[in-house]
Amino acid sequence: MIIFNTQVAAEWVDYNGHMNDAEYARVFSLAVEALMDHIGLDESGRAEHGYTIYTLETHLCYQRETHQGEPLNVSLALLDSDAKRLHVFFELHDSQGRQLATSEQMLMGMDSTSVRPAPFPSAIQAAIEALPRPAEPPAMAGRAIGIRR
Repeated sequence: MIIFNTQVAAEWVDYNGHMNDAEYARVFSLAVEALMDHIGLDESGRAEHGYTIYTLETHLCYQRETHQGEPLNVSLALLDSDAKRLHVFFELHDSQGRQLATSEQMLMGMDSTSVRPAPFPSAIQAAIEALPRPAEPPAMAGRAIGIRR
């Protein structure tokens, strides 16, 4: 499922002539916002439910460079969820469909008033249940950082 489309902005390009590593994180952060909009937690939904989502953990893997003006799309797969958490996997692709990066994230549903974790409101939970779940986790999911010996 494509959750977000954008293109590499001029200010995202670094001294190497390609998109800076921090900007990949920005694109995935914008994809989380697009996911929130998709499940009913846009600005009005957040106000109505008194609810939002925080990012708890992110694992970003870089595969390819991309350059100014390149169209980008981010796909989403829901790996797991419970009453208040989402384990999601995003893939960033260029206009030729090549994978540029992945971002595996743990997101937490939060009551906006108490600023404490809380179960998803029922309407949001229903939208989450409709998200695509892969039959098997993507190959890049669940990776750990370490030097192989």
